[in-house]
Amino acid sequence: MKKTNLKLWLPFLLSIMIVLGMVIGYKLRKDTIGPDSFIANPHNTAIGEVVRIIDKMYVKGTDKDSLEMKAINALLSQLDPFSIYISAQQLKEINDKVRGSFVGIGIGFEVIQDTVAITNVVTGSPADKAGVKIGDQFLRFNDTIQMSGPGRSDLGVVNILEKVVGKSFKVLIKRNHKEFTTTLHKAMIPIFSVDAAYMLDPKTGYVKLNQFSETTYREFMLALEKLKKAGMQQLLIDLRGNSGGVLTAATEIANEFLADQQLIVYTDGDKVGKKEYRCKRDGLYKDLKLAVLVDETTASASEVLAGALQDWDRATIIGRRTFGKGLVQDQFNLTNGGAMRLTVAKYFTPLGRNIQKPYDENTVEYQRELTKRVHSGQTVLGDTSSPTGKAYKTPKGNTVYGGGGITPDDLVAYDTTKLPPSALDLFLKGTLTRFTFLYYMHNRAPLDSLTSSNALFDYSLPKNEIWDELSEFALTDSIHMDSIQPVAKENILEKFKAFLAKDMFGPQGYFEINNHYDNIVTKGLQVINQAK
Repeated sequence: MKKTNLKLWLPFLLSIMIVLGMVIGYKLRKDTIGPDSFIANPHNTAIGEVVRIIDKMYVKGTDKDSLEMKAINALLSQLDPFSIYISAQQLKEINDKVRGSFVGIGIGFEVIQDTVAITNVVTGSPADKAGVKIGDQFLRFNDTIQMSGPGRSDLGVVNILEKVVGKSFKVLIKRNHKEFTTTLHKAMIPIFSVDAAYMLDPKTGYVKLNQFSETTYREFMLALEKLKKAGMQQLLIDLRGNSGGVLTAATEIANEFLADQQLIVYTDGDKVGKKEYRCKRDGLYKDLKLAVLVDETTASASEVLAGALQDWDRATIIGRRTFGKGLVQDQFNLTNGGAMRLTVAKYFTPLGRNIQKPYDENTVEYQRELTKRVHSGQTVLGDTSSPTGKAYKTPKGNTVYGGGGITPDDLVAYDTTKLPPSALDLFLKGTLTRFTFLYYMHNRAPLDSLTSSNALFDYSLPKNEIWDELSEFALTDSIHMDSIQPVAKENILEKFKAFLAKDMFGPQGYFEINNHYDNIVTKGLQVINQAK
């Protein structure tokens, strides 16, 4: 009897359970913020209704996706400068950078006088294996896509490599006035985080980090191992130009210079609560003498690293006040393949400093803050002379400040005489780098006899002849160099030699030359040598 009743009631009970599950599931989905909930059904919002009506009724044709994107950007711009919409294409590029690799052939190039000239070949890459060399010219892809000369495709080299040609493609190459064809096969190409790692002197190591990705920590530790074997007793970490990236890469590096359980950083937000990042063990280099080089282009995860080392009195911070990005974003994937990055929390250093600079006015004014910093003379006269943020005391009694970037312990002011506005376009337009590469191509015989950047540093270049050639070349970019003063001229020629080293020996070559003239590196060496 009981078995018969169960058979009768079972379908009914199952129906109730299914309906109940659907109701609970809907309720959970409705109340949960997740990747599918953001404008998944735009018709349910006023924004969605407006876009739908425009798409259906507007007097002329419209791009609905473009309208939605503009509406989203307008909405997010009311929040803060870092809550942003990311298109599907932008998301791919960002993910590649975070991962520390991308699909490609492993070349660097410049388009010079309508010609695609190869300026770098990654060792072990498909281009390297196919025999591509620096100075080669890419003329044509797959017999039909013109890359150089008259009729050159206006799609752009990167766009063609990513979207037009397949995984394998033919390329017509010109080298030393001879043409030949080879086939290139795309593969994963590493995006290196360490630009340079070498000894500045017999006891001082130098590491230049350009980003924080999933591969940064491993690269960094391998670099330190190499420097330790070379006799490193103290270290300069250069974070200038490093806009951040993966937070855990920065915390893992910080751990190597701190003690077990020391707080590195914490995040806190109204909706997500507080999360602490602490050291998991004693760092392998917790007693190594340190200095960290920063400037106004040091941001986000870089500021987390610099702030943690400063708060625990583990490193002297040298340079200029950092950018001031202390906001945490979570990424929410959207149904169109793009994503939204929404600020959900703030970063705080171990002492409780929030390094986010004010953004109350609007996003445009926020982005102009760096320009204002330069024009107001802060980077020249000393933006640390009267900090406006709250003061904190470190364990050793040093005073540090919050409220707008990491304030260095030792300020190195920007020298405007070395790069006046009249010379800035040489760098902004890429004029100097293109000229340098052409000079290298025309003078390879004597230059290739130099086997290291140190040999190049000691090599006497014909400065006056180079300056005259550069002045004439710059006119093609509407740059007039007649009024450039001797101090700026000398700085430009120093940069020329550094770019020449980059063409000859790669990124590290650039820093091995440039650091001889870099006043922040010079100050770093002075400070770390005086430290106890």
